[in-house]
Amino acid sequence: MSPFRLLIWVLLIGTLIVSALSVIYNKYQTRLLFFEIQQNENKLERQAVQLGQLQLEITTLTSENRVEIEAVNDLGLKFPNRKEIIYLKTK
Repeated sequence: MSPFRLLIWVLLIGTLIVSALSVIYNKYQTRLLFFEIQQNENKLERQAVQLGQLQLEITTLTSENRVEIEAVNDLGLKFPNRKEIIYLKTK
């Protein structure tokens, strides 16, 4: 076998090894990214549930009945009589 052919074979085998290692490395990186995507999707799902709970809590706390009940019971407020209401005119 001539030195030129031997060099060609060495280069081909070297290229094959580098290519195989590159495929292995890329597969590893792909799996890491897939794992990270799954973690982020789970986190997003938990946050969506938490957002729904918070929106429900806000709706409950800010409903007119709730505000009125809290104002009457906790603060001792009451609706003014018609005679106690003062109307202001603006220009």
